[in-house]
Amino acid sequence: MCNLYRLTTPTSAIAGMFSAQVGPAPNLSDEIYPGYPGLVVAAGQVQAMAWGFPLAQKSARTGLPIKPQTVNNAREDNLATPFWRDSFIHRRCLIPVSAWAEAQGEKGRMTRTWYAVPGDEPFAVAGIWRPTSEWGNAYSMVMVYSCEFMAEVHDRMPAILRQKDWNTWLLGTPEDAFSLCRAWDGELTMDTTKEPWAKRRQHASASPTLL
Repeated sequence: MCNLYRLTTPTSAIAGMFSAQVGPAPNLSDEIYPGYPGLVVAAGQVQAMAWGFPLAQKSARTGLPIKPQTVNNAREDNLATPFWRDSFIHRRCLIPVSAWAEAQGEKGRMTRTWYAVPGDEPFAVAGIWRPTSEWGNAYSMVMVYSCEFMAEVHDRMPAILRQKDWNTWLLGTPEDAFSLCRAWDGELTMDTTKEPWAKRRQHASASPTLL
């Protein structure tokens, strides 16, 4: 599951790569955390949306509504459930990613390991989006079972899409789009760092969830 990724390519270059117009897309951080804005390609535009769908929560003590939980990852086997179905059928998007991070090591001392598709340009991950009353337009990343290369680190990974499949994901039937939700069969690079994983909690605004 992905709770941190980075995108280091300028918005204008992203627009050129994906043959899209530049929509509402302010300057963003290179590192994207759940609950914060990231760039997506949707409806022919590169635009900023909040990473994560809001999931309504109530206080166990009072029963009153409290801050929603951020659901930033959608498992492919749950895309037909009510929480995701409408977005998967009607509002699919591409998420440009330079690399994503996974936590490695023993609890309390975990570090960041970055994974990427070889090359200088960002790759596209399957995403879905919807308008929300809480955060405006929000997106979530589709997760599939991990490929062999990273299976020992985590059993889920982002659904990476080849360029020839971008239009099918965006405009194809739900059946054709779902057929693209599979483990990556191409090459990946791995960058093992000593960067503490825990420092992400200084930035995250909500607890990430996968449904």
